[in-house]
Amino acid sequence: MLKQLICLSVLFAAVFSSANATAPPWVEVRSQHFTVVTDSNEKQARHILDQFERMRWLFHTLFPKFNGDPTTPVVIFAAKNGKSFQSLEPAAYLAAGQLKLGGLFMRAPDKNYVLLRLDAEEEHPFATVYHEYTHMQFGGAADWIPLWLNEGFAEFIQNTDIRDKDVLIGEASRDDILYLRENKLIPLSVLLKVDTKSPYYHEEQKGSVFYAESWALTHYLFIADRQNRTNKVGDYLALVSHNEDPVTAAEKSFGDLKKLQSALEDYINRSVYMHMVLSSAAAPIDESSYTARALTETEYNAARADVLAYIQRLKESRELLDAVLKADPNNIQAHETMGFLEYREGHREEARKWYEEAVKLGSQNYLAHFYFADLSLGRPGEEKDKEIEESLRAAIRLNPGFSPAYEQLASVLMSSGRNQDAITVLQDLVKVVGNRSEGVAAKRRIAQIEQMQEAIARADAEAKARAEADARAERAAEEEARPKHPTEPPDGPKHELIGVIHGVKCSYPAVIEFQVENAKKKISVYSNDYFKLDFTVLGFTLEGDLSPCSGIEGRNARVQYAETSDKTVDGQAIAVELRK
Repeated sequence: MLKQLICLSVLFAAVFSSANATAPPWVEVRSQHFTVVTDSNEKQARHILDQFERMRWLFHTLFPKFNGDPTTPVVIFAAKNGKSFQSLEPAAYLAAGQLKLGGLFMRAPDKNYVLLRLDAEEEHPFATVYHEYTHMQFGGAADWIPLWLNEGFAEFIQNTDIRDKDVLIGEASRDDILYLRENKLIPLSVLLKVDTKSPYYHEEQKGSVFYAESWALTHYLFIADRQNRTNKVGDYLALVSHNEDPVTAAEKSFGDLKKLQSALEDYINRSVYMHMVLSSAAAPIDESSYTARALTETEYNAARADVLAYIQRLKESRELLDAVLKADPNNIQAHETMGFLEYREGHREEARKWYEEAVKLGSQNYLAHFYFADLSLGRPGEEKDKEIEESLRAAIRLNPGFSPAYEQLASVLMSSGRNQDAITVLQDLVKVVGNRSEGVAAKRRIAQIEQMQEAIARADAEAKARAEADARAERAAEEEARPKHPTEPPDGPKHELIGVIHGVKCSYPAVIEFQVENAKKKISVYSNDYFKLDFTVLGFTLEGDLSPCSGIEGRNARVQYAETSDKTVDGQAIAVELRK
């Protein structure tokens, strides 16, 4: 049968039947890694907390190279009976004739929560919880771990039995064994390459074979490693973590795949299956560090409202939130949940306001800070820009592994021209996520920003060079335009000379320089405004208008001039009489 594993996006901390009902005595017990909330008693809560701490120890013992602890909280809600369990159960399971659940693993982007029913009577009532907890532990390897091994480990762990002094792991699944004996196995060369797009993962019959065979292969290899004191599964993980092809990695680690297929078929038909027992007596678990407290009615109502929001019991959620906010207008949890409700319904401005209030009240939920910042983008004002940056940095501080906050902060910094600060933020992201897809994308973006900076630097240098060249040209033009000779009244001693005009030169704006020469003498004269020169004609008639710059060169003329303070010339021209 197709395994339908339940993974719901749900947050909770405490649950009660309604806002107006008399509150049962809910207790919360915390360790460093987990929080348990139950309506049973503190002793039972401590026992459950101890079991999950041992489950965590189990993973760190079996997979010491994996850092599987999530960056978001793990809270276990332990309902003492079916009635309490139903107060948070999705509506689909409440109808008559539906599957009676013993446990749910509930995830949302900012939380990892577990729902347990303490009076469940199945042999392994929490198999689904342990299955999904395994996936959470391997969450950091999701980019590279082959799907068969990811699901195989989860199937292998799900029947774990946590006892007082030891942990029993890998108890064989009767259903999987019987199913595989009745159906044809998937060839290992195919199984090893199955991904989330494969029909073997999605189609009901093929999906059932995939899950069962993944369990059987994992069970066979893992137990063999323990019995033979080898580390073939570890060797395989090391290869695929470095992007080795799953089939090639298997051949290197496990040997000939045809022989492995034959051995697996023999293994499935065995009558006895081994399992592992690890002593947990020496596990570094400090029960004296657990803290306990009773929850107030407002706290459990706010928590339950949040659960109901995530499992789509929206009307009940809003009713509880109204009651919570009436009793405690500053309840942070209620503001966060209202923000979520408005956001999922597309009411962005209303959601922004709820998240803004949650942030101002001191929310320690990284998504509240992130969504407030994201929904505030584009709002004018330096103060808003500062608030956006502060909230994104708070989101990163609260959840260092949340890559969207880094990416959004980098964009905000770039929009204000702080490209180097944006690079620093993305470099921090790379340090956190390593070689995962987010890290690869961050490195690519860093390279793009650096290329952009280089292009900007080149453009700035070119612009600076052009500006300097333009300035030099402008200075040269000004220098060229500046009169070479003083502009002053022609009050000096007056002279005149009759001769031929040579070397006429004009410059901006109306400067004229020329020489007059006869057999005995040659003079140089100028005028800074040839429009003021007195031009006359004697003994002939000009054809057309006279142009001083082009019409007097080589002509006979009588030129009157006055001495000036400029001794580089003979004088300042006053009048020019052109002669035949």
